Amino acid sequence: MTKKVRLVISITLLTILLGILIMMIWNIFEEKKIQNRSKTLVQVSKSNATIKNTKTPSKESLLQNAKHPLEKEVPKEWKGYDVIARLEIPTIQLETYILENYSEEALQVSVVKFWGAEPNEIGNFCVVGHNFQNNNMFKNLYKLKIGDTLFVSDNKNGKVEYQVKDIYTVLPEQTKCLSQKTNGKIETTLITCTKDSKERIIVKASPVENLY
Repeated sequence: MTKKVRLVISITLLTILLGILIMMIWNIFEEKKIQNRSKTLVQVSKSNATIKNTKTPSKESLLQNAKHPLEKEVPKEWKGYDVIARLEIPTIQLETYILENYSEEALQVSVVKFWGAEPNEIGNFCVVGHNFQNNNMFKNLYKLKIGDTLFVSDNKNGKVEYQVKDIYTVLPEQTKCLSQKTNGKIETTLITCTKDSKERIIVKASPVENLY
């Protein structure tokens, strides 16, 4: 066997061995890729399962520690206006009906639902009223403090106890307090004018503490 033939055979064997080595490395690399993909799929699956198992609190669970027996039914009408709920604020000795349909005429009679959710339902139930000296208006709303209690009663959900969580003033054109983005919570917002009518007093209340 000549040197030339031996060289050809050596180069051929070396090429074959190199090819086998490359194939082995490639297979190992591909197996690792498959393993990593499998791990990612498992993690995503677990994550999705966690999301699916996360339950949004129901209205009943949000109100479980806040509901009281409804002593007397809320009338459907008062002074010719449809009534949606009754509002009681012991601190300022206020008991008044919340009229269902907003209008300037209705505002002369009582406080009125201005925007948002129905009473004691998930969302932001916004109630507006003048600061007139009438006993059923918001003349003393400015006296409320954080932590004070109020009650909203309706014939569907009963009587629900709320606690004042925030009090602040805004300009008339600032309407963020009306937002319905409550993250699935129940909220009541009371609104009236300051004494000089230049600003609006905002009172935010939530059902008394529960498990959520």
